[in-house]
Amino acid sequence: MNRRTKTAALAAALLITAGAAGSAVASGDGKGAPREAAALTGSAELYRPAGDDITFTFDAHLAAKDRNDPLKATGTFRYSHYKNGEGGSATVEVDCLATGGKVATVTGIVVETDVPGLKDKRVGVSVHDDGKHDRLGYSWLASDPTKDQVPPCNSAAPYERVTPGTGDFHVLPWKFDYPKE
Repeated sequence: MNRRTKTAALAAALLITAGAAGSAVASGDGKGAPREAAALTGSAELYRPAGDDITFTFDAHLAAKDRNDPLKATGTFRYSHYKNGEGGSATVEVDCLATGGKVATVTGIVVETDVPGLKDKRVGVSVHDDGKHDRLGYSWLASDPTKDQVPPCNSAAPYERVTPGTGDFHVLPWKFDYPKE
């Protein structure tokens, strides 16, 4: 084999090995336990040319044993929005997580915030994990979360762009059991 062929063969072998390793990690803990049913992790800043500092961070999970009930999801997500020293932030306790392909919708109850009237309210966020072009949407696009109740597992489509180089969202597609007929 010439050098170019050897290099191509080595690169292909490395890609196959990396893919197999990634599949092993995604399928379980390496000790026979099933992988979690769904997950949304990562953080990013939203793109705003006017200088707003908007950040979202997710650590939401649905355990394998709860795979058929997205309302048993656990974890938290956080978001903040500041401009010219004004704004606010919130920490949200997850109460639902639904994922499909590279899209996730997560909702939860605000447990900590500096925004008046927001504590103990449900908010929702959606994410599209598209590699270098992640997107995000949130339930308060069309409603006031301090006044309107958001149902579990609901949010707006992921319409906001993430600032290039900041998005590292990871969506683990939902694995659930289909009912037997």
